[in-house]
Amino acid sequence: MDPVPLSVVSAGSASVELPIPARPRVDPADVVVPDGYRVEVVLVGLSMPCGMGFADDGTLYVLEGGSTWPTRPHLPGRILRLDPGGRRIDVVAEEGLGGPRHVLVHDGALLVSCKGGHQSRIDRIDPGTGAIETLIDGLPDGGWHEPGGPVLGPDGLLYFGQGSVSQQGVVLPHGFQVDPARHQRVHHIPGQDVVLTGNNVQTVDPTAPYPFLVETGPFQPFGTATAAGQVVRGEVKCSSGIWRAHPDGSGMELLAWGVRNPYGMVFGEDGELYVSDNDFEETGDRAIRDDPDRIWRIDAARTPYGQVQRPAWYGFPDTCADGLPVWHPAHLPRRGRAAEPFLADPPPWAGPAVFLEQPHSAMCGLTVDRTEGFGRRGRLFVAEWGTLAPLNSPDQADLDHGFRVVCVDPADGSGEVFVRNATPGPASASGAAGIERPVDVEFGPDGALYVLDFGHSPVVEAKTHQSYGRTGVLWRVVREAGVA
Repeated sequence: MDPVPLSVVSAGSASVELPIPARPRVDPADVVVPDGYRVEVVLVGLSMPCGMGFADDGTLYVLEGGSTWPTRPHLPGRILRLDPGGRRIDVVAEEGLGGPRHVLVHDGALLVSCKGGHQSRIDRIDPGTGAIETLIDGLPDGGWHEPGGPVLGPDGLLYFGQGSVSQQGVVLPHGFQVDPARHQRVHHIPGQDVVLTGNNVQTVDPTAPYPFLVETGPFQPFGTATAAGQVVRGEVKCSSGIWRAHPDGSGMELLAWGVRNPYGMVFGEDGELYVSDNDFEETGDRAIRDDPDRIWRIDAARTPYGQVQRPAWYGFPDTCADGLPVWHPAHLPRRGRAAEPFLADPPPWAGPAVFLEQPHSAMCGLTVDRTEGFGRRGRLFVAEWGTLAPLNSPDQADLDHGFRVVCVDPADGSGEVFVRNATPGPASASGAAGIERPVDVEFGPDGALYVLDFGHSPVVEAKTHQSYGRTGVLWRVVREAGVA
């Protein structure tokens, strides 16, 4: 493979200067952690890193997302390998059709979830040769939301997820016009048969040669309306789903659906499957206000393989994380058009959530402390990528939500901010050199917490956001020796 650019180098515990105007310096001293812990820099110069995973020998695989994100400059999705000593990094494989998002090292191979174009998949990659074999394909994806997993369950099965096709439950041309631009016939697929209310969303058709209003209904391509009483059949390969399968990809079983964006997945010390999920947005033609970010416990994962009679439903597209409908007065928007119910007879809600976070925190990667010495045994750690306000919320209070790592006790739902900047928000907003957008977290064989920082990705003039390559960083949080 081609060598890694020289900007990707092993760093240390001191401030590091970068030849990148968008992020010219990173400094562990600007990152705040609890007393008794210290922060170090491991790698700098990564391009839109999205996920990471350790092999048993300490080899670390880091995934660069590539230009499936709005980026400057255009860069490929890649799988990087850092040797156990942290002295050498190389490229294992490149992913051209949409970036890699998560990696599981299993039986000497890399099982990698890839976002794809309008369908996500899981590939098996030989780290020695870079040869790629697709294990699972055809998971509906329209460009908005992400794959989750794969993770290995206590039963030896693979568990994985895929987020929703659209932002708000119906394919619309608002925001970055991702939905119809990526694939004009893309649409949601339910995980079980649903009956529709006939409520549609009216909007301007950007594909027409002149302004033209069209109506679009749920579970339909853009521009296709629905009628009251219409039935849409559920499928195993649905939108917003959580599945399990054998490690070779066979025998897919749908456990749950209605999980809007299941980016982070982990089995806790208690054997339960936990999934992070992102809130609805307060924008566009089906706007929803103050929907919390959340961590779900997927109770169906306890059901023996092959015995799930009906998948659990976690609310998308009609219920917020607090259990209230999207049309409840608490969720009526300050801008945009209020949401109406889509499902005439919704399934039972599988909530409540294990943990609720501030709206628009964008919770991503999720891990658990299984170490003897880090000091938070059994707690979940979740990376919060951070808000895109004012794009997704007009509330000034939402501008600094996220941009940190939170530690959660799944037993009682309490949370502790564990990694943050001195000033809330991304470091660049205050002129500091700390963290920008944490996207993944993992505990290494050395017992340290590794925090993958996506890099500089600001909202530009309240119109869009722009991600900059070679600004990603891998941080390490270490417990000081002798701390009780």
